Amino acid sequence: MNSVEHIAKVCHQAMKAFCETQQDYGLPDWEEAEDWQHVSTIEGVTHRLAHPEQGFNAQHIQWMEEKVKQGWTFGLEKDADKKTHPCLVPFEELPLFQQQKDKLFCMIVDALRD
Repeated sequence: MNSVEHIAKVCHQAMKAFCETQQDYGLPDWEEAEDWQHVSTIEGVTHRLAHPEQGFNAQHIQWMEEKVKQGWTFGLEKDADKKTHPCLVPFEELPLFQQQKDKLFCMIVDALRD
């Protein structure tokens, strides 16, 4: 049986590897990630497990809602201290790479669900 945390770790590591294909090396390994990163990924997995019928854009909407609740706003650069993020836009306005990350995340959760 795959636990939510196990699925979250697999998703996190896959997102890290996927980002690195675009020369984005900013995501640390799961073991070195900040607690908020663990929580965010676990929340994403929990949401997908509860709503597998929803489209890939639902994952982005859930992520955005959580960020806004935590005080994050749109910004041209991701800055954890200022709580700004360039992906705080509707799914359709995300760059293709960012849309693909949401799709990949969902597909991993779907593949690992029991």
